[in-house]
Amino acid sequence: MEFKHKSVMYEEVLNGLNVRQGKTYVDGTLGGAGHASGVLELLGDNGTFVGIDQDADALKASEERLREFKAEKHIVRSNYCNMTSVLKGLGIEGVDGILLDLGVSSYQLDNPERGFSYRFDAPLDMRMDDRSELSAYEVVNGYSRSELFHIIRDYGEDRFAQNIATHIVKAREEKPIETTFELVEIIDKSIPMKFKKTGGHPAKRTFQAIRIEVNQELKVLEDSLSEMIDYLNPGGRFCIITFHSLEDRIVKRAFKNAENPPCTCPPDLPVCVCNRQSKGKVLTRKPILPVESELNENPRSKSAKLRIFEHI
Repeated sequence: MEFKHKSVMYEEVLNGLNVRQGKTYVDGTLGGAGHASGVLELLGDNGTFVGIDQDADALKASEERLREFKAEKHIVRSNYCNMTSVLKGLGIEGVDGILLDLGVSSYQLDNPERGFSYRFDAPLDMRMDDRSELSAYEVVNGYSRSELFHIIRDYGEDRFAQNIATHIVKAREEKPIETTFELVEIIDKSIPMKFKKTGGHPAKRTFQAIRIEVNQELKVLEDSLSEMIDYLNPGGRFCIITFHSLEDRIVKRAFKNAENPPCTCPPDLPVCVCNRQSKGKVLTRKPILPVESELNENPRSKSAKLRIFEHI
């Protein structure tokens, strides 16, 4: 299957990164290299570009797509949480722009073998990196009812999390749950009929929750943002596209804390002595959203939000 993915808010991202010739830019979620192609086109022959992705299929497609550009390029298979160690390994001590597009690619969603989608019958997988030991199968068949409940409630924000978790545990007592359609059927039986008419596909939230758990998406994001901000050169920009409220909250909070670091002094001290300094400014008080023409052309962009931070 050919790796295809329509880059969300393409122009907005390129404008947000403020790409300058001869500088250094990193795409931590390279995917099919849609945004990366635009960055390299603006970068010219003397700049440096680093593309990081944990998906082998994405790297293969992006290497081919970026072959024509003359700038120095480094394509690395890794998770973006390892960005600073990757950059240090390349001898790069600071960068002028970082991009994270946190959405699941169209290729991953539309490739039945990957097990991301409730629309295709496939083995339960959902791993963005097929080298990872934890898959959706282990989560669905190995986690306790309480663990499943908390994942579906917290990551899927599904009001029927308790019922879904209970039905999953009951079903797997008879046999392991092995495919996406088996899981969809269980979820469908867990939700009252009158609520199935609204809110999209009944399995959407649970599949999102399990995918987030399998790939540790929120933990990876929360644990790495501050370190990546620190790696920006003065005037460097950080653009992040999120696709659900959980991610957006983490990014919003991290950017706000980088702009106005909270005091870390003990509460009994009469005067602040931690002297925490601002790292820069948030350029998007409200997130940038896709324009109507993009929403019409690419319905998957409807939940996308772009936030931008500029380092001092």
